[in-house]
Amino acid sequence: MPPAKRGRRMMDLDGGGGEDRVGALPDEVLHHMLSFLPARDAVQTCVLAHRWRDLWKSATGLRIGSDEEDTARVREIRVFVDHLLLLRGCAPLDMCELKFWFDSDEDDEEEDEESKNDARRVNLWIRSAVASKVRNLVLNNICSGSFELDDLPLVSRHLTRLELFNLELTNRFCNFSSCPALEHVKIANSTVSCPRIISSSTGSLLRLIITRCSFVVGTSFRTKICVPSLVSLQLDSNSKTPLLESMPSLAEATVRVTAGCSDVCGNADSGYCGFEDCKYCYPIDDNRNCVLLNGLSEAKNLALTAECKTFIFKRDLQWCPTFSKLKTLLLNDHWCVAPDFHALSCILKHSPVLEKLTLHLFSKGPEHKVELNGSFGLMDRPTGISERLNIVEVKCKVVDENVSKVLKFLCACNIRFSFL
Repeated sequence: MPPAKRGRRMMDLDGGGGEDRVGALPDEVLHHMLSFLPARDAVQTCVLAHRWRDLWKSATGLRIGSDEEDTARVREIRVFVDHLLLLRGCAPLDMCELKFWFDSDEDDEEEDEESKNDARRVNLWIRSAVASKVRNLVLNNICSGSFELDDLPLVSRHLTRLELFNLELTNRFCNFSSCPALEHVKIANSTVSCPRIISSSTGSLLRLIITRCSFVVGTSFRTKICVPSLVSLQLDSNSKTPLLESMPSLAEATVRVTAGCSDVCGNADSGYCGFEDCKYCYPIDDNRNCVLLNGLSEAKNLALTAECKTFIFKRDLQWCPTFSKLKTLLLNDHWCVAPDFHALSCILKHSPVLEKLTLHLFSKGPEHKVELNGSFGLMDRPTGISERLNIVEVKCKVVDENVSKVLKFLCACNIRFSFL
């Protein structure tokens, strides 16, 4: 390309020798573009030109703390954030991400008072975002310690998505009945001290993810999850397992009881002795009813796994509901205990329309090195087993003695296997 033409082309790309082509875009477009920038960067666009002076105030997104490689402590950003929120007023927000570092030292009186001031400030920022009609709200405390949110319910007709990380949720905060548009909630690495997690009566909450959380509501009670509108549930049960109430619209659920679960009996190697006076098995007022299975009984696709000798599933099977809509079921070796394989047999007999069964035995996803595909032979299948069950998959790391016992049990049910 001749030099002159090349120069003209470059001038066209950079705006024709000073022309602000981006700045000429409509306000709504620029507000949307600014929403992807960290808050500090968005504010700094005010020096680009007179056209940009106040655009940042109406950006549809607010990302506080996402510009720091090592996220700053609250007291290091609070002056900036206070002024930011004051100057932008209540301009509507599509999303707000508040990432911060909060820690406290109760042994240091001065430091503890500063931490309390920080806590009050962050809670005010959250309320400011809600007042700005935020639709997507992300709160992330980077510090390993928990940050306690105000014991006040969220009240918003606009909030549709809420994500919470490394926080402490108390009583009324988990009452989402005043958020009629809320569809998606994710809670991770947090302490849940609420007796109930409640959705709006309008039935808007469709997806709930609770992972790596501790449920703490006293020694005699369980947190109850009362969200009948749920379509999708992902639950990691750490510490005390929450009680699931009816979810008639549930399409899919993944429930994993982790090694940190406190629902384990110290009087029996199996994790459950069954004695009603046992201080481990029956100290909690859950009305001697199902903790998990009854709430999951309407699911169409279900994954149930346990990484410890918890008694939750085994005790629930005493009142095992019928899974009348269940089509696909994934279980791990917790359900496949020799010699009688009672847990596996019981849930299969209570799944009348089951089409596919997958067993992960003594290994997890990437560790699977052996996969076997099974189907029923020509002989009649055992009484009570779904007539629609045509696919049985077994995945494991190696076919050892424990896996062989499971395969023998399945073969006794007239299921024949082949290696994939």
